Amino acid sequence: MILLSNTSDDPNHSPRRTSLSRILGVGFGIAVIFGGTVGVGILRLPGTIAGEMGSFWPIMLTWLIGGGYALLGAISIAELGAAMPQAGGFYVYSKRAFGPAAGFAMGWADWLNNCAVVAFASVAAAEYLAALFPSLLHLQTPVALTILFAFTALQWNSLRIGSSVQQITSSITAITFIFLAIACLTHHGVTNPPAAAAISPLHATGFLQRIIPLVAAMRAVVVTYDGWYEAIYFTEEDTDVAKHLPRAMIGGVLLVLGLYLLMNLAFLHVLSIPALAASPLPAADAARMVLPAWSGTFITVLSLLTLLSLINAVLLGAPRILFAIGRDGLFSPRAAQVAPGGTPRVALALSAAVVALFIASGKFEDIIAVAAILVAVMYCVNYTAVFVLRVREPQMNRPFHAWGYPLTTGLVLAGSLAFLVADLHDDPHGALRATVLLGVAIPVYAWMRWKNCGIHTSSAALRAPSSDCETIIPGDPKLVQERNRPDART
Repeated sequence: MILLSNTSDDPNHSPRRTSLSRILGVGFGIAVIFGGTVGVGILRLPGTIAGEMGSFWPIMLTWLIGGGYALLGAISIAELGAAMPQAGGFYVYSKRAFGPAAGFAMGWADWLNNCAVVAFASVAAAEYLAALFPSLLHLQTPVALTILFAFTALQWNSLRIGSSVQQITSSITAITFIFLAIACLTHHGVTNPPAAAAISPLHATGFLQRIIPLVAAMRAVVVTYDGWYEAIYFTEEDTDVAKHLPRAMIGGVLLVLGLYLLMNLAFLHVLSIPALAASPLPAADAARMVLPAWSGTFITVLSLLTLLSLINAVLLGAPRILFAIGRDGLFSPRAAQVAPGGTPRVALALSAAVVALFIASGKFEDIIAVAAILVAVMYCVNYTAVFVLRVREPQMNRPFHAWGYPLTTGLVLAGSLAFLVADLHDDPHGALRATVLLGVAIPVYAWMRWKNCGIHTSSAALRAPSSDCETIIPGDPKLVQERNRPDART
């Protein structure tokens, strides 16, 4: 377990706990990936993809390629997570490969993105609750805040409670999806033959006419798979991360991929391709055919379940980012304090406060648009980190090696670069705001670095700081490698 020593001049002072609890396993990893990935997108997007692709096999192939892209990403990032089993996720990997400044910028962006996602999901959940209980229609902001505070309270006392809630909500959500799929597949409806064609742009002549709708569809599908990395924030709390993380990430992506293919098969079984393409909410239209008496309530409840599972998963992960940054001295050290139950309460409270601000302001949608660009940047930076660390630190202990490296990692890096370029082209204003947001991280980092150096200097009698005031955590692979250098042994 990674520990951070906390000394005091007062011999009666009891050091605060700054270590997380190793109690999680592969089951939680799969559950948090499922909960952090599966959202209302799979209920809506199949209609959009059907409109772009126009026939059975291109539709299914698009979802399969999107899942393959997420799987290659999971394989690459699992190498980093198993080699550096510390809380913080992308912050830890980018810091190791490119230095603390780059790590801080990625951690800053990742944390804000997670907070914005929780805010968006909380407001959406409040809207679905208002659909079930019309008396809540004009109370959506208070309801959204109540949902947020309820999940914060659940996670406050114990990591075990939060992890149990995640496994329960993910399991119920999966079972409900499977129930709808079985109901559709056993219903006598319209079956689209594999060769069936609709009014698809793919049937137009010319390469560009064929490739443009495919690229547009792929970008939309990849977004529905976002969240496949959620388990990396909890590697420090896993009982056997070397075995569990690769299994959880690969198994979680395969589970989501299988569910997405199953739901598309179910929708295509009861809806013709033109009807599917014209539907703004295919899941509701499919449910209306197989569950006519209570289809509306069923889809509302299913949507609500996906959002509640998403809120719990992302709210669990966000404080771990802040915890890691605080432990490295780049934020308040109180963010690295851990309650007896294993919850970093200060980091959780700060994350919930920012989410509440997003909900109250109603500006979180703009932040999510910016965060989409920042996420693409994070992908590019961390896939590049796999290459950098392979070259620079070949002796690093890697319990898991990315399958097919360098081809697999190169493919997802190229795809991420392409998506980033497309995002920058489509949303130049969002690109500017993303640049400003990353720019804000620079003076914040410089100030926190200066403050951290001042703290080290003032306590020089207790501990001699390194030349660049870098905080090295006992148990950190960097410290282990430094001790194992041949010249260090002499």
